[in-house]
Amino acid sequence: METRNILKSLREQNHLTQEQMAQRLQVTRQAVSRWETGETQPNTETLKIISREFDISINTLLDSPRQLVCQCCGMPLNEDHLISQESDGSYNADYCKWCYADGKFVYRSKKSLLDYLVKHMPNPDHLDDDIRRDQFDLYISQLKHWK
Repeated sequence: METRNILKSLREQNHLTQEQMAQRLQVTRQAVSRWETGETQPNTETLKIISREFDISINTLLDSPRQLVCQCCGMPLNEDHLISQESDGSYNADYCKWCYADGKFVYRSKKSLLDYLVKHMPNPDHLDDDIRRDQFDLYISQLKHWK
């Protein structure tokens, strides 16, 4: 779904007129109208406001232009409810809600994350824990948080 359709749907789901949405976002009604017709798109700051006001990620507002992956554990972030949020409620699309919550990292070290992964991730091939730890380490070491 295109951004213009997402914005219109978001407005309608919240039972808002264009005028009401404009007031909520501190823009003009004409701006909302132009977004919905696809004539223009909200700027970055306005996207952040929309994200906070309607509890929707910018990635979703832009129709998921890139595949998000948690930069701590590597989990795909293909749904908004998986994406972490800062203490002010804004989304942090770099991390999942299990690795980063309320502006703080859950895993203080790579070792603590590896311990968790080895203990909780499925092991269908019945590999030795040391081999699994090495495999997880190889993967997560490539992620931004652990570089």
